[in-house]
Order: sequence, then C-alpha cells, then structure tokens
Amino acid sequence: MPGRVDSSVPMVWDLVDGRWQLFALVSFAGIPARLSGSALEEMQEAGPVAVVAHPGHGIWIESIIPDENGAWYGYYHHESPADECGRADRFIPRIGAMRSIDRGETWEHLGIILEAPPGSAACTSTNRYVLGGVGDVSAMLNRSGTDLFLFLSQYGKSPSQQGVAVARLAWADRDAPVGRVTIWQSGAWSPARQVSGPAEDAEPVWTYPAGTPLVTPTRPWHDGNGAADAFWGPSVHWNDYLDRYVMLVNRAANEHFNSEGIYVSYAATLEDPRGWSRPRKLMDGGAWYPQVAGLEPATGTDRSAGQRARFLLTGRSDYYIEFER
Repeated sequence: MPGRVDSSVPMVWDLVDGRWQLFALVSFAGIPARLSGSALEEMQEAGPVAVVAHPGHGIWIESIIPDENGAWYGYYHHESPADECGRADRFIPRIGAMRSIDRGETWEHLGIILEAPPGSAACTSTNRYVLGGVGDVSAMLNRSGTDLFLFLSQYGKSPSQQGVAVARLAWADRDAPVGRVTIWQSGAWSPARQVSGPAEDAEPVWTYPAGTPLVTPTRPWHDGNGAADAFWGPSVHWNDYLDRYVMLVNRAANEHFNSEGIYVSYAATLEDPRGWSRPRKLMDGGAWYPQVAGLEPATGTDRSAGQRARFLLTGRSDYYIEFER
C-alpha cells in the first residue's frame, strides 16, 4: 500500500457510479489519510482527512464500521502526553469515536468512549511509549447487528489492567456513544460511571473500569524490568471458511514493543469473551498490527475474509495467509 503506515488499516467497500470501490484509512504519526481503488493491490492515495472538533494530538483510525444508511463509524487510538506524570515525552492513550457521511473525507467527532481508570498511570515506568491508558483498538459488529465489540490493548500499571480486553457498545447507541460502553470484567459487562454532573454547557465526566484481560501478562509492563511478555494490538475478523471469528495479535518481548511473535486465536461468538482460544504462535518476530484483508470482491476487508487472504503488518502485505479447519 502506498505511503508509510504505523497502524492497522481499516477498509470499506462502497458503490461508486454503479461500481464497487475499496476505500481504506491509513495513519502515520497520528495523521490519517484516505486510499481508494478497485482492489487492495490497486489502492492509491485519495487525499487527506478532515476531523470536525478534532480532539488534539495524534489520532490513528483503526476500525471502520459502515451502517445500512451509508454512514461510516470510525474508532480511533488517541495519544495525549502523560501530563499527569509530568512526562510530555510519553503518552497515555484512550479510544474515541467518529462518524463520516462522505466516505471518510470528513469526520465528525463523537467523543472519547474509553479511558483507563483514574490512578492507573505508571508514572515511573521505563516503557518506551506509554505510561498507561487503553488503545490499539479493533471493532467488530456481531452477526445480528445489535452490538459492537471493541478489542483493545490495556497498559495500566497493574498486570490485571494489562493485555487485550473487550468492551461492548449497543449499536443503537453509535451516534451518542460517550458513557455507554461497558467493559468485560470478571465475567460481567461493567458500565461506565458518571463522576460529576454536567455544569452549564459542559459535558459530563465518566470513568471506566479496567477490563479483565483475555491473557494476563507473565512479564508485565512497567515493573522496572525491560523484558515484557504481553499481548497487544488485536485485529479481529469474521472468517467465512472457518465459520469463526479470528484474532491476530502481537506478543511483545520488551518495553520497546519489539515483537516476540504474531499469534492467532479463535472464537465462535463475540458475546462471551471467555470463548476465545488460547493464542497460538503464527510466526516468530514480525512487525506491529497484524491483520488480514479478504480477497472477495465487494466483501473482503479487514473485518471479513475466507480461507485465503492477504496478510498485513503495519499496512504492508508481502504474504498471503491460509486458514485450515
């Protein structure tokens, strides 16, 4: 794909003048841009992205879910400096939502929908990038179209607040999602909590619980040891051939986010996060943000694939991936 990319690449097919066209969003250094083409191999740069009420600092749009009316809903990783730690050279990410009605050219900001719990920043951490927060998100609508599931990376100071977690948003709430996301925690979906009433012309303040990780790190972030063993950066798609959901995920080897390997996990349903299989190694090493791109015309994307698909790392595809039952 053209250009430099440092995130996953969300994709959407849409009809343009009676022909199917593939659209994608790429992000580099917190600045998203558009691609389009008749197929993944034909993608070309299509111009910049404008965000109305931009939240400031860098945003990486990592998932797009279109609705039946043609609107696109984008879910993004937002990095703001770790000011609460007095360390402007590190970040505490969070997750936000946006909406576009012009195929990704202009986005309306819908708000920050997920943040780490208060007091969970690891201000003395030796981590190269983050001192806490949540981010690196992959969004997937369930088969019935009732609920959106968010697979996210947690970077809190406690090991119980690290690893890949799962959140849920009723799809009916997609236009007003702030405060309505629930987090999978100890076998139940825990809601956000409003901690202050809105002052005049001010938005309410919400706090969110930490999610229970699908796999708890054995060597956590932020413990003063440069080594790490933590899963992060999930990408989820529905695989028609397997009749299963598939998650690709990075496994970090240290606090510089060097990759020990790329892993794969499977689940029959999104509704119960306990159903995900134990991650199995797909390859040693590898770059960040593993994902697939389905090959099926008008349907294959980062959210839908078959037995054979393109395999991407940081937006680059040098290989195909084939699944076996």
